[in-house]
Amino acid sequence: MAWSREDMARRAAQELEDGFYVNLGIGIPTLVANFIDEGIDVTLQSENGMLGMGPFPFEGEEDPDLINAGKQTITELRRTSYFSSADSFGMIRGGHIDLSILGAMEVSETGDIANWMIPGKMVKGMGGAMDLVAGVKRVVVVMDHTSKSGEPKLLKQCSLPLTGTGVVDLIITTMGVFEVTPGGLVLKELAPDVTLDEIKASTEAAFTVSDALAA
Repeated sequence: MAWSREDMARRAAQELEDGFYVNLGIGIPTLVANFIDEGIDVTLQSENGMLGMGPFPFEGEEDPDLINAGKQTITELRRTSYFSSADSFGMIRGGHIDLSILGAMEVSETGDIANWMIPGKMVKGMGGAMDLVAGVKRVVVVMDHTSKSGEPKLLKQCSLPLTGTGVVDLIITTMGVFEVTPGGLVLKELAPDVTLDEIKASTEAAFTVSDALAA
């Protein structure tokens, strides 16, 4: 069966390493915070000026002044620090954030990403996405493998306005995990009970299969 939102977030959490500074995008990526291994120490950064975000609050304990970039209420830690959004984007643009986990509407086989606009339907502005994909050391995308109508979201070329070109390093979908390499996409993992034929039928982008998966 395909991975759920929680399954994808759990898999994305495996990309975190001890000491990392991490930015989590809106949507599924925010769930990654629930699956961080207790054995590693990571610091979550938010574009609106917060370093060291805590978990989501329990119902009734929300503080409306404590929000992330997606306007969700969060909590602070003893080590939390606050600063202007200008300083926050200085961290991002200066290459000080190790990993960003983002959602996407489309990703191409060369690592292009479109995640901020559908002309005529969704025009909300790109937020910090363009800065994140340009300035963060490693970019992981978490998304559905197909659209609600069943159309592939892993494409040869993106059809929507781009957020960045050649910036994605890893793609985690409801069906599997792809690494973006100089030679193209490599399928590294399949979700439980998803077959290679099923993933081929749902993917427009060209890809190869890793030796470990093919064995």
